[in-house]
Amino acid sequence: MNRFTWHGGGLAAARAQFGDGPWLDLSTGINPCPWPQAGALAAAVDWQALPDESALRGLEQAAAARFGCAADHVCAVPGTEIGLRLVGDLIGGGGCHAVPGYRTHAAMLRASVAVDDLAQAHGTSLVLANPNNPDGRLLTRAMLRNLLHRRGDNGWLLLDEAFADAHPQASLAGDIADAQRLVIFRSFGKFFGLAGLRLGFVLGPRALLAALRAQLGAWPLCAAALAVGEAAYRDAIWIADARAALQERAARLDAVLRGKGYTVGGACPLFRLVRGVDGAALFDHLAQQHILTRPFADQPDWLRLGLPGDAAGLARLVQALPSHG
Repeated sequence: MNRFTWHGGGLAAARAQFGDGPWLDLSTGINPCPWPQAGALAAAVDWQALPDESALRGLEQAAAARFGCAADHVCAVPGTEIGLRLVGDLIGGGGCHAVPGYRTHAAMLRASVAVDDLAQAHGTSLVLANPNNPDGRLLTRAMLRNLLHRRGDNGWLLLDEAFADAHPQASLAGDIADAQRLVIFRSFGKFFGLAGLRLGFVLGPRALLAALRAQLGAWPLCAAALAVGEAAYRDAIWIADARAALQERAARLDAVLRGKGYTVGGACPLFRLVRGVDGAALFDHLAQQHILTRPFADQPDWLRLGLPGDAAGLARLVQALPSHG
């Protein structure tokens, strides 16, 4: 179980343990219906040329316009995972990380203390996600600004908005400024369904981003990430349609789960959290039928499910799920 409680994904490990065949991967919070033009754009890339600096600026400008902040406060990185770790090293010092939360948050800062009550993290750096992973908790901008104010001059609010594309009204990106001790991390792959592109962004004060760029060095992103990322962020129609479609799919999945007797919750439409179950047993039951989900070692009564990409996938999950309660 260690591989499956560590992170989503791991189809190779699932096949090795439970057998080969047509797997339905619901272990991640990645949009199962990706932005459709990525393949054509990647195929048109000149793979012999170094990525162009102007293309990097174009990507950051397009992303900034979508996030709602100035482009010089945005730095593209090869995946949010790398951005989290590099910024943690640059800021240094200790702090707190919210639990439950994303595993890397605990490793970002030296001597980081886990807090389940955010009020406990007063006057020190605080790492949290909004919407939160894995429980889907969503804080309002007013709540986040209060947390930022309480950092004072001794800490930073390090806000992981990896799933915020589905919740633009809750993003704090518009508050990014040189005078604010606020850093935001954004992920491209989850909402756009293209996690393999390894594209993310760090939003923050310009001095911090300059230090981050020095760490990244020249050509931090491949040419395909530059081309696909900029075009996708400029596709306002697809983005609006995807937000609506994700909410509809999440509502259908909720109805299925509740119809089977499960307690389900979370505001983020990219994944649903089932509580009050034997997570390991339910994971194993579904894996035996080649459906991969996400259990948690520290929350054995939870199981997280991503969205099926179509009606056939949802029907397959309905057939495989045992009734509960």
